[in-house]
Amino acid sequence: MKNAVQKFGKFLSAMVMPNIGAFIAWGFITALFIADGWIPNAKLASIQPYMLTFLLPILIAYTGGKQVGGDRGGVMGAIAVMGCIAGVGGSDGQPMLMGAMVMGPFAGWVIKKFDQAMDGHMPAGFEMLINNFSVGILGMIVAIIGYFLIGPFMSGVLAVLTAGVNILVKAKLLPLVAIFIEPAKVLFLNNAINHGIFTPIGIEQAKIAGKSIMYMLEANPGPGLGVLLAYAIFSKDKVTKSSAPGAIIIHFFGGIHEIYFPYVLMNPVVIIAPIVGNICAITFFTLTGCGLVGPSSPGSIIAYLSMSPKSQMPLTILGVLIATGVSFLIASPIIRMSNGKSLEDAQDDMAAKKAESKGISVDAGEKKEAGEVKKIIFACDAGMGSSAMGATKFRNRVKALRPDLTVKNTSVDNIPADCDIAVVQAVLADRARKSAPQAQLVIINNFLQDPNLDALYEQVTTNTTAAAETAVTEEKSEVKSNDGNQKILVEEGIKTGLKPVDKYEAIRSAGKLLNELGYVDEEYIDAMVKREDTVTTYMGMGVAIPHGTSDAKGRVKKTGIVMLQYPEGVDFDGEKAQLIFGIAGIGDEHLGLLAKISGILEDEEKLEKLKTTNNIDEIMEMFQ
Repeated sequence: MKNAVQKFGKFLSAMVMPNIGAFIAWGFITALFIADGWIPNAKLASIQPYMLTFLLPILIAYTGGKQVGGDRGGVMGAIAVMGCIAGVGGSDGQPMLMGAMVMGPFAGWVIKKFDQAMDGHMPAGFEMLINNFSVGILGMIVAIIGYFLIGPFMSGVLAVLTAGVNILVKAKLLPLVAIFIEPAKVLFLNNAINHGIFTPIGIEQAKIAGKSIMYMLEANPGPGLGVLLAYAIFSKDKVTKSSAPGAIIIHFFGGIHEIYFPYVLMNPVVIIAPIVGNICAITFFTLTGCGLVGPSSPGSIIAYLSMSPKSQMPLTILGVLIATGVSFLIASPIIRMSNGKSLEDAQDDMAAKKAESKGISVDAGEKKEAGEVKKIIFACDAGMGSSAMGATKFRNRVKALRPDLTVKNTSVDNIPADCDIAVVQAVLADRARKSAPQAQLVIINNFLQDPNLDALYEQVTTNTTAAAETAVTEEKSEVKSNDGNQKILVEEGIKTGLKPVDKYEAIRSAGKLLNELGYVDEEYIDAMVKREDTVTTYMGMGVAIPHGTSDAKGRVKKTGIVMLQYPEGVDFDGEKAQLIFGIAGIGDEHLGLLAKISGILEDEEKLEKLKTTNNIDEIMEMFQ
């Protein structure tokens, strides 16, 4: 049941999250230009109703339809939701955000089923005609269903939910919703709750009052901040204590609440703290009549305050401080007396929950004894960059105790039949299981620094004796000469002191440099971005290794690696990468240099130097 709820929440969240920018635009227009806004302007405020009535539902429905039925499903979703909008009175009716979350996936499913039925039965020469008319005709039918059924039904559901909230408010019971909000957030339902339930209700309330407390319930950063502050001060685990300050910045100013979930999972009793903290904050907001004029997304203090009416800004700040203080006071003694999981264990649990919520099986298979393990395969999507470095680093780690152990890398779809253990990221687990049903799976977050890699090391080195004098033959074949490395990494391929940018811009910059140096065709750049969308190329320890997908190998002219240094870091989904190595590989020619990079990563002093130095000669010398 829990897994089903997680999957449903993630599906709803996936419809909303790509369109958060549109919510932010609508929220700012509302906060700035309405009559009670920061800089009232009636003409600019007139944009807001059109965005709310048409733009946001259409974007959500398109995204939901595309999730299910691809591009054609997206178009179907956009058509279908217009029926819902018209069915409740158009611009004079209720906003169809909830209707969009139903109609988008439904319309995508309809066209997906049609395409499956037509597969192999489409007359030659009529493909374009049938494709276009099928979307047009089926879209019309689904829009009519939306007009007469779905739109009015969802309008009724919203009316019931709104009435229920009003009853809770009048009975002074609204603060109790925190009992459900905080545990649901830890189960990754935060975005689904905020934008799937509270935002539609908040819109209805804001129509009448100009603001709504519903926007404040889930997004308040105070409860999570209190938990993180308690860990930063009172945690007995050094890793947890040292990581908490960074998590505070990401959570409070970046609005990424997911950062504090593992801190709760490592000691579930701590969940009491954010629950009570949020109850106190909601009680305060209810008594003082506070509300936001638009949804706070993401849930950072910056977004939270920007959506607050200027006359109530001090009360909004005080409410956040109340949530923080209460959460901190409750969490502190629990953490001081706790001997619960380590942060790494909790992050491992969180990765498993995320995989499960996406419908990914993380069945690891039967654990093998050390003596049974002869071959370990590190597998990524393309089998070129991240898995190669992971394999090299792990091979170097175990070679003294297990010189007989073969550690290689490959693409996830080509894991050999004699593989005993396959190491993969969670999103590739299902593909790995199909490729190597005989193997034990080790599920990781990144290939360089992961608690499950530590567990694997213990597994394969238990009851073994050191045999450092035995050479590992196949490793020798991977080491390239200095001349070979020089051809693969040249001075012109190193850029230092770069300013922080979006991760996709950094990846494109690496691809562009590979192209300029003659390593790849220009089309390879898009393949690098596509690879990042599939599985992150962040490796850990401040290093990312973007490269193309497996089907883009034909775009590689010759093997090459470029290095882009961003001393302040590039954000890779909450992780900072100071070093970005763009890779284009033919065969195994690049593995020697990857091994050298992996060796540098094991030397903390060299790694830190590599992240900050502007001396190109010094960098080249490190790779000799």
